[in-house]
Amino acid sequence: MSDKNEHQHKELSDADLKRISEIAAAIKFGSVTLIIQDGRIVQIEKNEKIRLI
Repeated sequence: MSDKNEHQHKELSDADLKRISEIAAAIKFGSVTLIIQDGRIVQIEKNEKIRLI
């Protein structure tokens, strides 16, 4: 019997993993944030810092 509050989790596709990896590799300083809703990635945020030293 399934619980209505139980979420089904979708595996990340190879394309999703590749895209996240490419975004992270392109940043010298900064962060990548994954926004998750109902157990699924719905948004990727990239925050890049530029060092002046």
